[in-house]
Amino acid sequence: MAVMGFCLSLNLPLHAVSFALACGIPGIALLTVAVNPLTGFLGALNIFLYTCCYTPLKRHSISNTWVGAVVGAIPPVMGWTAATGCLEPGALLMGGFLYCWQFPHFNALSWNLREDYSRGGYRMMSVTHPAMCKRVALRHSLGLIGLSTLAPVLDVTTWTFPVISLPINLYISYLAFRFYRQGDRGSARKLFFCSLWHLPMLLLLALTCKKPRGEQEAPPTAAAALALQS
Repeated sequence: MAVMGFCLSLNLPLHAVSFALACGIPGIALLTVAVNPLTGFLGALNIFLYTCCYTPLKRHSISNTWVGAVVGAIPPVMGWTAATGCLEPGALLMGGFLYCWQFPHFNALSWNLREDYSRGGYRMMSVTHPAMCKRVALRHSLGLIGLSTLAPVLDVTTWTFPVISLPINLYISYLAFRFYRQGDRGSARKLFFCSLWHLPMLLLLALTCKKPRGEQEAPPTAAAALALQS
């Protein structure tokens, strides 16, 4: 039994790798062939970053959180490239929302799990750099306000979006400021639960205020049609 258990323990990593390859390779191929090569490339890049960079870094450096934020930011970029076939400023904006949001979300979550992370040997900001953990959460919460203001500048949304999204962005920034000042379990928990509804609400507001594609081309086309008729 002991030998069998030892063999099974040796086979588990092989099973995990086999399952990952069985899912990852067809998935990337499907994205490349059925969608477009750019989206397939981004999917392959994300798998590489998650498995070869983010996961190993958890035991070596707090930079794992920044790499993990990039991993979380790529899927909405893939959605944009899947729909348009190109990497536009709007795609980077969507990725930026996810990137910034992950710091108040994860830093608040990890704050109340510091003991578990420490026992597991994971090098998280909340364990090794607690002051930085709170500061980074606040900084990126404020960054959401700046990104929301940038959306109409990039012609992704109308100017209504930064106005109507300001209350929820100010609220998560307020909770991040409380977490920064107090650094207790209660403030971390409130910031984390706020992050759960903040992101879908922010993206829903952006969708509501989106600027239709081709809106800029409509007036010249109408003018040309009138000129032809005259």
